[in-house]
Amino acid sequence: MTWYPPRIVALSWGALLGLLALTVFLAYQPLGAFNTVIALIIATTKALIVAAIFMELREHRGLTIAFAAAGFFWLAILLWLAGTDFLTRPQFPPPAIL
Repeated sequence: MTWYPPRIVALSWGALLGLLALTVFLAYQPLGAFNTVIALIIATTKALIVAAIFMELREHRGLTIAFAAAGFFWLAILLWLAGTDFLTRPQFPPPAIL
């Protein structure tokens, strides 16, 4: 187990908090379709910081990184399937019945 200096951990924590604040700020900005794209980019950046520092994937080789990559690949498949389900619905949300 590798111990990172407290400075590295504090910087990564600060970066995660900064990205969280950026996510909340941009959620209220009228960016149209780019809101989702920017939110996914920020979420991916946060996931990479967590994986590199807190999961210590920078220090591991081979099989551990392959399993972590498989997890991210599976997440991409789930996002893709959810997106296709959302885009192929005939009318969402359904009209209100009075």
